[in-house]
Amino acid sequence: MTEPWDYAPAPESRDVAGLRDSYRMFVDGEFVEGSGEPLTTLEPATGQPLAEVSTASGADVDRAVRVARRAFDEVWSRMPGAERAKYLFRIARLIQERARELAVLESLDNGKPIKESRDSDVPTAAAHFFHHAGWADKLGHAGFGPDPRPVGVAGQVIPWNFPLLMLAWKIAPALACGNTVVLKPAETTPLTALVFGDLCRQAGLPPGVVNVLPGAGDVGAALVDHPGVDKVAFTGSTEVGKRIQAAVAGTGKRLTLELGGKAANIVFDDAPLDQAVEGIVNGIFFNQGHVCCAGSRLLVQESVAEEVLAKLRDRIRTLRVGDPLDKNTDVGAINSAEQLARITELADSGEAEGAQRWTSPCRLPERGWFFAPTVFSEVQQSMRIAREEIFGPVLSTLTFRTPEEAIGKANNTPYGLSAGIWTEKGSRILWAAQRLRAGVVWANTFNRFDPTAPFGGYQESGFGREGGRAGLEAYLDV
Repeated sequence: MTEPWDYAPAPESRDVAGLRDSYRMFVDGEFVEGSGEPLTTLEPATGQPLAEVSTASGADVDRAVRVARRAFDEVWSRMPGAERAKYLFRIARLIQERARELAVLESLDNGKPIKESRDSDVPTAAAHFFHHAGWADKLGHAGFGPDPRPVGVAGQVIPWNFPLLMLAWKIAPALACGNTVVLKPAETTPLTALVFGDLCRQAGLPPGVVNVLPGAGDVGAALVDHPGVDKVAFTGSTEVGKRIQAAVAGTGKRLTLELGGKAANIVFDDAPLDQAVEGIVNGIFFNQGHVCCAGSRLLVQESVAEEVLAKLRDRIRTLRVGDPLDKNTDVGAINSAEQLARITELADSGEAEGAQRWTSPCRLPERGWFFAPTVFSEVQQSMRIAREEIFGPVLSTLTFRTPEEAIGKANNTPYGLSAGIWTEKGSRILWAAQRLRAGVVWANTFNRFDPTAPFGGYQESGFGREGGRAGLEAYLDV
């Protein structure tokens, strides 16, 4: 019998991030002090301070919107698309050139494993700028009329789970279409957005085209409410999205919302089970489950449920939870103490309501915010863990007997962002995809993103699309 062994530590150097003691907001092509109360961003893996960040006040929001309007009127909207494209190409290349720095900084500030920020977040962010650079001089061929015009100033509010990637999803199409941007990053993860300001400067982007205002929810609210903003784009919780929708109602502002989710990942009895298990793990434990479209509800056909759960537990036992900067880490740190408390409370409610809890026996670090991968079985649809978005590494498992029952259970949610299907039959994939009420449906895979493909949901998962040709419409006056 072989002796048990473990991976030797393989830490990435935190010095690569170029972490500074303090960061300032980016307005009109310069880094300037904000007049709001400074905030301290914390490292989720340790709970210790990373940097002090200057934040915006209402006056700063007003100034940023005014300079964005000036840049829109005088420079950016008048610039030929082929010229705008050059700036987007430069930004994309700069993201690639500074990829290691951005990846390490993202993992420090967010808590996600370095292999995810390095291999997924940063390359996909660059891909979005490359893709939209290609559209900048072809907007007349996008299907929205022969000469579509930009909307104006876009106020964009992004979440903490994919700080750099969500920035790219928002800024790249806005700039390609000729709009200017005021962006509010999440309070707990502002650092890569501020470094992006440096990339804009390095690319020679005209002052005022992109502005970055760190701060808490009051800054986002001031941006959404500002009368000089023509278009609002928000990714975040459904609760906040509803408040934003109420705030912009009747103002004439354009709005897109990408909100919460409670995605069903459906495994039929003819599915390739080992492949499905990998997809289940990726669907819920990628980025610690901090994913709007996470496959947090596993629906398994009864005849294979026991086998799937056994394989799943064996696979989860191999996941390494720990230091986000260790290249061997599979599951990093929870982003904040508040989020850890919510995950813990919802998991405890699952036990209290009668679901069977299984938690990975992995060792957790002694400091920082961590939660072991957890799977619930014997889950009923009425339980909170089957209905509420946990936004953490917690999987709820339900069973079904017939395909019709699977669709009924999958659609039994107020959300509608994504879903997954696992089966060998192409006809069953098409049959199920047509009946699932979800904006994105993956077949025999999960969490696959491409800038050429639109992403978005409906019901309480929001409306509008980001990415692809369809995602351009939100930033064009058509």
